[in-house]
Amino acid sequence: MYMRKKELALEVIERLKKEYPDASCSLEYDQAWKLLVSVRLAAQCTDARVNVVVEKLYGKYPDVASLAAASVEDIEKIVHPCGLGNSKARDISACMKMLQEVYGGKVPDDFDELLKLPGVGRKSANLIMGDVFGKPAIVTDTHCIRLCNRIGLVDDIKEPKKVEMALWKIIPPEEGSDFCHRLVWHGREVCMARTNPYCDKCCLQDICKQHGVKSASKKQ
Repeated sequence: MYMRKKELALEVIERLKKEYPDASCSLEYDQAWKLLVSVRLAAQCTDARVNVVVEKLYGKYPDVASLAAASVEDIEKIVHPCGLGNSKARDISACMKMLQEVYGGKVPDDFDELLKLPGVGRKSANLIMGDVFGKPAIVTDTHCIRLCNRIGLVDDIKEPKKVEMALWKIIPPEEGSDFCHRLVWHGREVCMARTNPYCDKCCLQDICKQHGVKSASKKQ
């Protein structure tokens, strides 16, 4: 079974590379700690909105130390347009304090250490590992989960960690991070969640499990 999925995965990777050669993280950052903040704010919020909101946040708090010293209330006043303002502000405050007190203001480059930071789960830790440190990473966001199920890389698995573990078995480690970014782009432009996917212009149409099921049902 894994050999078939591995072959499928390699083909999907190559096609998405041609389709989206410059795909990258759409959250804007120039330092590791800023990506930590942005990815927390991005929960149930668009990356575009996060990119606008953080400009004001970093204008007032330009480094880990100043953000760690800020009150949760002051952080919340700035980040509330991203939704869930109080919980996000609490996590950001606690995360920056821990970075300052435990890691000397630096973001750790170890996956398990990243998971110890408040508000950081596997998805965020993988994003940091892949984008900041260039290490093997698989970011199972909603686009990744939806597309991998539709394409047939995983079989009706919706839990992020289970999808991640399944993909580690079939995706070459060095390809994981870029592959997940390309899935996001493809999920936004072609294989949407809330509208019918544009299967007619999809570069994966002939190898996609979901499209094959649709085609077969039409013939019956």
